[in-house]
Amino acid sequence: MSDQQVVKKFVPCIYLHQGKAVDGLRHERIVEEDPLTLVQRYNECGADELIVFDLSRGDAEHEAALDVLKEICALAEMDVFGAGNIKRMEDVKKLLYAGCSRAVLNYDPEGNVGITEEVSLKFGKEKIMASVTDPGSVDDNRELAEKYLSGLILMDEAKAGQLGSVQTALPWYLNLEQSSELQMMDTLADTDRICGVTGNFVNDHYAKIYEWKKVLLSRGVSVQTLEAALKWSELKKNSDGMVPVIVQDYRTSEVLMLAYMNEESYEKTLLTGKMTYYSRSRQELWLKGETSGHYQYVKSLTADCDKDTILAKVSQVGAACHTGARSCFFREIAHKEYEQVDNPLSVFTDVFNVIKDRKLHPKEGSYTNYLFDKGIDKILKKLGEEATEIVIAAKNPNPNEIKYEISDFLYHMMVLMAEKNISWEDIMTELANR
Repeated sequence: MSDQQVVKKFVPCIYLHQGKAVDGLRHERIVEEDPLTLVQRYNECGADELIVFDLSRGDAEHEAALDVLKEICALAEMDVFGAGNIKRMEDVKKLLYAGCSRAVLNYDPEGNVGITEEVSLKFGKEKIMASVTDPGSVDDNRELAEKYLSGLILMDEAKAGQLGSVQTALPWYLNLEQSSELQMMDTLADTDRICGVTGNFVNDHYAKIYEWKKVLLSRGVSVQTLEAALKWSELKKNSDGMVPVIVQDYRTSEVLMLAYMNEESYEKTLLTGKMTYYSRSRQELWLKGETSGHYQYVKSLTADCDKDTILAKVSQVGAACHTGARSCFFREIAHKEYEQVDNPLSVFTDVFNVIKDRKLHPKEGSYTNYLFDKGIDKILKKLGEEATEIVIAAKNPNPNEIKYEISDFLYHMMVLMAEKNISWEDIMTELANR
């Protein structure tokens, strides 16, 4: 494998202790009261992945840490690796269900080596990694590691020189604490054993990630960027030399806005993963969200059949429109009544919004408000009754009865969701992570 074939990644980490981000595994100093603040910073700086070390002690603290981890995964625009507090399969399952793309076993305690095969077969090799202090310990378990792991993290940077003697083709992430920029760049450029760097050195210099990527690219080293199947020259430009871009929410397919790209904004979007346009009125590049914080993180870019328009599916932070509206398309010109059945999520969202509005603005005679007034026990009782009705209806020959009962059940379930402050997005994200 050549150096240029190995994609190099910059991976900050969060050491999570008692709900706060601390400065390392010994958690001696709090670096951020709210870890989500760090996640937002790492989103904006172009971090490729994120490692979260759970340093909690005791079951109650661990469960609280998992709740914070769920929020981190929901906010992160990159894959999150969960590490720490893994002793059995159930611990791996909780990390993956929290939204982590991979769980990191600590290979220093001998017991964690023993669950490697079990968790890898259960959840898939691509979801399991391991961290080690001594790279030699991997040689002791080489066959197991190569068969059941997708990668390794070397926690002690002083032992990076030993990696060349370790007989495994698995990719390594190197934890850096006392490095320098020059040492880091040389390490990433000169070896194909290391696919990424993490640790406090990356945390302390996260704002330089784009700069580091540019330096590595200039040295012919592959870094994590969006791979474009079409060069700018292959797109058909309008009379101004630009290409219009239609922007959609990647979750709901809602059309958010229309903007334009020139070659420079196109290339910058690919490098940073954040939508960058060309402002025709200001005659300059326009990074969406640079002043408002309402960034658009790219999920996909697709050209139409004539290659003269781009469809961008994005993760939208806040509002897309400068007026503060979610979408720029809100001025209705004409409207005809119709049943919207093509997008189930839109239907669920619309009904759920009505239920939430009833909770905030009670309406006399509303059955929904009756349920909220009676409280959680009444809601749960009705939910149980409707579940039973589904079972009874399923035994009858008329399929319409099942349809009616499932609809009743879903309505009462949404009342429960509103009562417990759970959104459809929470549910969809949970299902997608399973």
